[in-house]
Amino acid sequence: MLNVRLPDGSSRQFDGPVTVGQVAQSIAPSLAKAALAGKVNGKVVDTSFLIDSDADLAIVTDKDPEGLDVIRHSTAHLLAYAVKELFPEAQVTIGPVIENGFYYDFSYKRPFTPDDLKAIEKKMVELAKKDEPVTRQVLPRDEAVAYFKSIGEDYKAEIIASIPANEDVSLYSEGGFTDLCRGPHVPSTGKIKVFKLMKLAGAYWRGDSKNEMLQRIYGTAWTKKEDQEQYLHMLEEAEKRDHRKLGKQLDLFHFQEEAPGLIFWHPKGWTVWQQVEQYMRKTYQDTGYNEVKAPQILDVTLWQKTGHWDNYRDNMFTTDSENRSYALKPMNCPGHVQIYNAGMKSYRDLPLRYGEFGQCHRNESSGALHGLMRVRGFTQDDGHVFCTEDQIAPEVVAFHAQAMKVYDDFGFANIDVKIALRPDNRIGSDEVWDQAEDALRSALRGCGVEWTELPGEGAFYGPKIEYHLKDSLGRPWQVGTMQVDFSMPGRLGAEYVAEDNTRKVPVMLHRAIVGSMERFIGILIENYAGALPLWLAPVQVAVLNISDAQADYVKQVEAKLRAAGLRVHADLRNEKITYKIREHSVQKLPYILVVGDKERDANTVAVRARGNVDLGVMPVDELVERLVGEVAAKTK
Repeated sequence: MLNVRLPDGSSRQFDGPVTVGQVAQSIAPSLAKAALAGKVNGKVVDTSFLIDSDADLAIVTDKDPEGLDVIRHSTAHLLAYAVKELFPEAQVTIGPVIENGFYYDFSYKRPFTPDDLKAIEKKMVELAKKDEPVTRQVLPRDEAVAYFKSIGEDYKAEIIASIPANEDVSLYSEGGFTDLCRGPHVPSTGKIKVFKLMKLAGAYWRGDSKNEMLQRIYGTAWTKKEDQEQYLHMLEEAEKRDHRKLGKQLDLFHFQEEAPGLIFWHPKGWTVWQQVEQYMRKTYQDTGYNEVKAPQILDVTLWQKTGHWDNYRDNMFTTDSENRSYALKPMNCPGHVQIYNAGMKSYRDLPLRYGEFGQCHRNESSGALHGLMRVRGFTQDDGHVFCTEDQIAPEVVAFHAQAMKVYDDFGFANIDVKIALRPDNRIGSDEVWDQAEDALRSALRGCGVEWTELPGEGAFYGPKIEYHLKDSLGRPWQVGTMQVDFSMPGRLGAEYVAEDNTRKVPVMLHRAIVGSMERFIGILIENYAGALPLWLAPVQVAVLNISDAQADYVKQVEAKLRAAGLRVHADLRNEKITYKIREHSVQKLPYILVVGDKERDANTVAVRARGNVDLGVMPVDELVERLVGEVAAKTK
């Protein structure tokens, strides 16, 4: 007898091998109808998967997170099926699931158009309604290569040819369309009901700019219509908050072709930058960090010692001078080790904390660049702690408390904590990685927080804690990190004299709270839709006169506000007051002060808060006290 154990603790016995779908049918016909896949011994499989030995089984439906992934994976194949129906000469390449949806890349003789996109989506609806079975078959690699070559799918044949010769590959078919895939997929196309094609983009074959430019079609898919509607509404809101549009509207920064991935900061934008930087600088000074500054260009031999040259070379900008090769730093850590090495350190000096607002450059592909969020030149609030193993936990606990306060001050209360674990491409022994990962887990337990783990997503030199904040639209952004590194200090000769007079290698903790300053400012702009809180706003107050008769008084009010440390603009233009109020409101200023004869004579101002909120008339000194208090409290 074959025994299948179910999530509720019950079991079902069968005389012989049985499919996931058959087990679901034996439980309830309604469950079999709802089944999208199964989870056998923790692995998600098709409903046609044959269970031939005792196993744990959970039936996956649209109520399970795995069910949504299966839906999206299957919808990507439905997209390719529809494209082949409408454009038989198009070649399909790859079509993975991504966050909130999927995409598929195609090679075709002409660019797809928005009208094509509508036609493809209409065809997908037709094919889904046919409710055609989705079937799986397994072929030897060479046989699969021959099959795809025979039907003119050269890209698929190339993908399969890169698989080891002794491996079999799985193919999935629906109607007249067959595709390479590991699966799993829905049992039939009728299970795919809620989807929408979103946009067209270009993408190089295998991500290499030397290869052909393919056409990428993005789509989204959901198990419920209301979930998709909510997602599309969020996208509409995100479009309104796009930091690139707001950056132009609010005169904060711009980009231009002569400097791809690099930012031209305007005075207002640089003012925002300085508020973030000075806040972070004080945070680090208050918690024992010594600010340093290391060179931006270092000899390639140093990057070879750290492992960056072997693991990160493609992302580094290089240059040559006087028969020596140099690299523009993609990160600050090797420079900080050189500062540490400048003099012998004792165990009494540890922990030693260095911080730097270090400018880094990474050779991101042009297609990956995205405003402030993905750039080639960026500045990190970067820091490194050199410490003993016993000091790891207290340093991580202190850093966690520091990070959470910073996020709260900037207005982010919803933070997810994660640990990114060892990647396949890494330096250091498994024992060292065990030690580093366990150190982070232990420290987080000391913080009293829950976390999730991300296998394979650590840096090549060590695991890291990641802080993912959610903005006002619920979108997650990974910002801060705390990484334990047992490898780089030893590679670069860092030592300290231990209590027993032996030489030991310190542990190096890599840490940042906001991460990329550029990206964090982009997140702030979108989180607040450009209406930054008073303490961050580039212009905090505008003082407007109704006529020339109040010009001198406006200058007096401006001087008093400026003396209190506020960023103020006096608008003395000969324009109607309604025009000036409207113009400054569009600039999302926190406060607008209007002055007429009555206010001048009484030494008061009429106060409007952002959002056209009338706060009435206030004495100037009272207003100054209010604004200074609001800045100090970092009111959101």
